[in-house]
Amino acid sequence: MGDRVLLIDDDPRLLSALARHLSEDFHLETALDGERGIEAVRAALAARAPFAAVICDMAMPGLNGIETLKHIREIAPETERIMLTGHADIETAMQAINDDAIFRFYTKPCPPERLSKGLWAAVKQYHLVNAERELLESTLNGSIKVLVEVVALNDPVAHGLTTRLREWVRALTEEFKMPQRWKLEIAAALVSIGQVAIPAELITKKRLSKPLSPEEKSIFEQAPAAARNLIVHIPRLAEVAEIVYLQDRGFDGTGFPPDGPSGTDIPLDARLLKILKDLAEAADGGDLTGLVFEKLQVRKSQYDPVLLGKVQSCLEALSRVAPAHSVEVPLAALRPGQKILTNVRLSNGHIILAAGTQLSQVQIERLRNLRKIFTFMEPVDVQA
Repeated sequence: MGDRVLLIDDDPRLLSALARHLSEDFHLETALDGERGIEAVRAALAARAPFAAVICDMAMPGLNGIETLKHIREIAPETERIMLTGHADIETAMQAINDDAIFRFYTKPCPPERLSKGLWAAVKQYHLVNAERELLESTLNGSIKVLVEVVALNDPVAHGLTTRLREWVRALTEEFKMPQRWKLEIAAALVSIGQVAIPAELITKKRLSKPLSPEEKSIFEQAPAAARNLIVHIPRLAEVAEIVYLQDRGFDGTGFPPDGPSGTDIPLDARLLKILKDLAEAADGGDLTGLVFEKLQVRKSQYDPVLLGKVQSCLEALSRVAPAHSVEVPLAALRPGQKILTNVRLSNGHIILAAGTQLSQVQIERLRNLRKIFTFMEPVDVQA
């Protein structure tokens, strides 16, 4: 079966004629108006079988062709869009091309062979764009994985924090039916990457709540800037770098950077990350109880009030869910992909891996090497 193509036109006879001509080369679906065409695109995305291209009439009742194809571009930007127009609509169609709403347009009546040739070009473009996107995403994912591993090796407690943040981002995305916030999820994973430049002794000192000198405080304050400088040159991560940079910027204009934006001028994802990060630090690895949220209420001016309320309602409900079933295993039995539910510690109490970490092959190998030198507390709990 060929690539999936959607035909949108309010003339059933034209749809039937197009379907007869194109059905040998493409897997076709039809819709009689813009609204039903948009719903067909949504359904295809939900089924993970997106359309490679859409052919849409310009003059239709309800949404016209340009409005329909602009909606489709928003929800399925990779799908190529072709418009059929009358001669009177040519100027409008050309403007749509300039606005990047459509790939090509053809005037009616359009010879089937010409339309088929244009459709083949659209499908080819669809595959080129997706091949480039998949290559970029695989490179991007590999870069992120390396950076996350660096965080885990440098500071396992910070890695545990990022694991929790990513789980909360996914929960919020599902609860509020938000579009996939991949930039926020990556920012949550890399929120602590700036600490790689901070000496381990200083990180331990801060974690034990020991007094810090002004110079030491300044080192921690500059960590988001260091993180931004590490991330910003990775393709497609410029916005992620900005989210991480503003992770400590308060809604009221306090915090780092001192000359940064305030209020709703702070990007939405940065406002969310600020709330989630401070919640995780207030919980200190424990459950999200009412007391944890009270700690944030003491300094509520630092947070977007609307977002704070929504986050609280969602995550409090999440914390009431029954805990995951666990089993105790010796360190030698740990495998990549398992999620540990207790800290992995040396016999002197030093944390090697934080609770909540999903084990990677690198972490397993590191544990294996450390066990040749040090004694660990065993067993540990893993999610069953």
